[in-house]
Parts: sequence; C-alpha cells; structure tokens
Amino acid sequence: MTLDGSIADIEAIFDRFQESGVAPGCAFGVIVDGELVHVGGRGTLRTDVPRTPDADSRFRIASMTKSFTAATVLRLRDDGVLRLDDDVAAWVPELAAMSRWSGDSPPITIRSLLTMSAGFPTDDPWGDRQQALDPDLFGRFLETGPELAWPPDTHFEYSNLGFAILGRVIARAAGEPYAAVVERRVLGPLGLTSTTYDAVGVDPDQVALGYVRQDDAWIEQEMAGDGAFAPMGGLFSTVRDLARWVAMFTAAFPARDDPAGAAPLSRATLREMQQVQRAAPPELSWKAASGPPNPFVFGYGFGLFVTLDVRRGRIVGHGGGYPGYGTHMRWHPASGIGVVGLANGRYAGIADACREVLDLLVDRDVALSRRPATWPATLEARGSIERLLEDWDDELAGRLFATNVDLDEPIGRRHAAIETIREVHGRLTPDDAEPVVSWSPAHLQWWLSGERGRVQIEILLSPERPPRVQQFGVTSVPEPPDALVAIAVRVAALLAWPGPSWPDDLPLAGAIDRSSLDRELRAAEALFGPVALGPVMSGNGGTEAAWRLRGERGDVTLSVEIDPADGTVHAVSLIPVTLASPVHVS
Repeated sequence: MTLDGSIADIEAIFDRFQESGVAPGCAFGVIVDGELVHVGGRGTLRTDVPRTPDADSRFRIASMTKSFTAATVLRLRDDGVLRLDDDVAAWVPELAAMSRWSGDSPPITIRSLLTMSAGFPTDDPWGDRQQALDPDLFGRFLETGPELAWPPDTHFEYSNLGFAILGRVIARAAGEPYAAVVERRVLGPLGLTSTTYDAVGVDPDQVALGYVRQDDAWIEQEMAGDGAFAPMGGLFSTVRDLARWVAMFTAAFPARDDPAGAAPLSRATLREMQQVQRAAPPELSWKAASGPPNPFVFGYGFGLFVTLDVRRGRIVGHGGGYPGYGTHMRWHPASGIGVVGLANGRYAGIADACREVLDLLVDRDVALSRRPATWPATLEARGSIERLLEDWDDELAGRLFATNVDLDEPIGRRHAAIETIREVHGRLTPDDAEPVVSWSPAHLQWWLSGERGRVQIEILLSPERPPRVQQFGVTSVPEPPDALVAIAVRVAALLAWPGPSWPDDLPLAGAIDRSSLDRELRAAEALFGPVALGPVMSGNGGTEAAWRLRGERGDVTLSVEIDPADGTVHAVSLIPVTLASPVHVS
C-alpha cells in the first residue's frame, strides 16, 4: 500500500489536533509494512525557543512504556528465567504478607499483573505522580499490602501499580536494575537507541518539554525522575524508534517459516502479546462520537490493548497520558498499517487523531494481505459444488462431503433441494459483481446469478486431511416483485436528500410508528447518504426482500415487507452493514 491520495487527509487530521490547543506541539508517523513512510510535526517542543517536532524528537511516552515492560517479562519467560503463573510474592517478597481477597482467592501471579487483573483499583492519576518514587519507599509501601478492589483473575481494571510491581519482578529475576534489563534484552537488540528512561545527557534541542494549560498560558511541568514507577510510564522515545517498535509487532503476522530477524521476541510471543488475555467489561467500551455505528469489544493482552472491531478486525495498541504528555500508538495487523502520535500537553488526547488516521488508511486498503490464504482445497471445493449445481453426480458428492453432511441432512434431500433451486432460478453462473469472500482458510462464500434471481453458496471444510466439505449452505433469493422493487428505489432516492421522511403515497400499516421510521431515515441519510440501490440479498419472491444500499461512507441493508392483499408496507428497516472485511478471493 502507498499513501498516494491520503497524505493530505493525514495532515489535515493532525492540523485539527494541533488547532484544538491541547498541546504546544506534536509529532506523528505512519508505518506501512514495517517502514516509516510519513512523518509530520506541528507546533513546538518548547515554548521559550520554537522548535518544530520531528521524527527524532524525544517525548515521554507515558503508559506506552507498559508494552516494553511486558515484552521484557515475556523475554525472561522465553529465556526460562520465570513463569507467568509464578506467585508474584516469590519474586517480590515484600508482598508475602499481603492479605488475600478471601480464603478461596488465588495468589496474584505475574500473569495477573500483565493482564490488569490482579484486583488492584484503577490508579489514574495517582500512579502518574509516583513515577519518581524511591525504590526503598516503594518496598515499604508493598509491605503494608495494597488494597484490592476485586479477587485476582476475575476482573479487568487498569493498574499502574501492577506494572510498577512487574518492574521489581524483572529486576529480581534478572539480577540487575529494571531499566538495564529492558535496555539489554529488548531495546538494544531492536536498535532503539533513542529510547531511554532518563533524558539527562540527551540534546536539549531534541527533548519535548511537558506543559499544562493554565489561564491561557502554557506552564512547564516538572520532569519526574526515573523511579520505582518507571515500568508503567517512564520511557522517553521518538516517532522513529516507535515506528520500529510497531513494525516489530505487525511483522509477527502472518505466522510463517522465515527467520524473525532482529526482534528480541519470537513472532509467536509477539502474537501472544496481541491476543485478548483479559476481556474488559462492556461498560468500558467507547463509541466514536461521529461516523457509522461500529460495534466492538476490547480487552488487554500483555502490555497492549486489543480491540476486535466488527468493521476492521483486530486493532492493537496503547496510549499514554502523563502530567505534560499525551501519546498513542495503534496498528492493524491484517494490513501492516500503524500510526504513532506524541504530544507535549498534559493528557493531550492525540489518540483520537491516531484512531482517525488508522481507520482512514485501513478502510482504503482492501488487500489485507496478511490474513491467511484460503486453502487450495477450499477453492477446489467451490468448483465441485458448482458442478453439482449444474448436474448432480452421486460419486462426486460422495468424495466431496464429510460424513456429517449426510447425517445432518440426507444426501437425497440435498439433491432434491438443488433440483428445486434449478427450477426456480434456471441456469446458474458466477456473479462477478459480488466478491468471493473467505472468513478463514476453510471457508468460502460466493454468489451465483440465475435466469431468475440469485443464489448464495457457503461452504466450510473439515479439519480432515484432505479436508472435505462439512457445511454446505444454499440460499435462494428469488426476484422480488415490481411493487417491492419500486419501494426500494424510492427509499434509496430519499437518502440522497437531507432530512428525508417517508412518502405519504406509500401507505404504512398501522403498527408502524411513522415518527420512528422518519428518524431512522434521517439517521441513515446523515451517516451514509447518498446511496445507490444494490443487489437483492434475501427475500421470498413475493412479500419481502432485502437490498444492499451502497454508499461512499458505508453500506446499509434495506428490508421491506408488504401485505400481498393491498400492498401496504408492514415492515421496513435500515440496518448499517458493520461486518469486518473478509479476504476477497480473486
């Protein structure tokens, strides 16, 4: 993928961020296939001497540090130094006397801390002010036994304290200071030479000072030192170094045989870090303030947030908010696209700009080349299915279908159903207007056009060797009658104009709330209009049908049902199409 045609949009998004006035300056970068392909800077690193941020400007990255701490723990795990299910008290004896939540509660483990499920209460912004805490004082704090809000391993709750404790685990397990372990086992092998825990000795012209806005003036924030809470938020880094960090994670996909290169962790471990290890409760889910509805779930991996986006698939990353800084990184493993944003204002919300840029670029990248390829056996099965639809062959069916197919629905009945399909639709040929899609290597879905109407075919292959078809679905979509088509054409035309309402000359059944329907039309127009009437997607050939309405900002499914006696509209709905993009099979 190239950024041709997208650079102006990216620049405009960060222009708007800078114009919002939440930070004196910011730096940002876009990563594609492991390369930093675009960099920008706005504002200034410091207010006394204007200096525009660039790819090598150092910002404190705050909680993005957690991904580095987690990677170091996983490196020690992989080196055989510790286990994730070790009782934390075995490495941090100061916690040995800590009271458990209850007599039947398990001990806090390293895994509990990595996944934000140790049971500690959320400690933003308290934890942000503990950055420079003396390690000895931290040890005495741990001896008093931190309070628990939940039994361990039962609930996600974000905890800076948990990652500060992980820093102590790392130091004890490796036998040297935490920062030295991170530098030797993670930063050094990856060549992140501009990523450090202390800005002392760094060229002042390259360091972004942190600020807070007070009384229309930028007030410099005191730079907290490198203390006991550094593992949760103490790193300084640059767009250039963080681009290499993001590239390391995106390079873990897909799984393959070639060498892993300079990465300090195996690709398997990097993929492990990017899996949801602890789901977040639904009340913590957010929704974008504008744009099409986009349901998602999210949780925490190992030092990384993982979002399962219904439209775009897996998105991974982490933000950082600190006195004086706001930072964010996020990436889309299936396409290899990532975005980094760093700002020097207190808790500056640069995450929204990064999210907007990533969504923009992912939506424009239709290849998603990092997803596993469809099995050759799946593609071969498609050809066999089409031969059966044209001319049934018992011998071919016997070789093609897994044993469960006949048990689930006798082959004879399946043969009879296909004969009915042929009678309804006539000769079937591949519908090139619809993409052939695959949700997994063993799955395939495609459309056929008939002389009358359309047919959707869906197959799923078994885990046998060689694989055989274990699931075979045929959905008949007859041509809808002219009365239904006319209504669909009218509705599609309505969405080309602001504030549409249901036409008075299309009578509605008494059970339909006219005001609710008008609100639904206005919402669909605002989010997706104008649209074009696409193909019919389902229906019974008489009283009901559903169409795809295609718009530049997304698609909508229009469903209509009428009374066969008088043509009155009995049901109508407009539902956004919010399915994640599958692999398009050429």
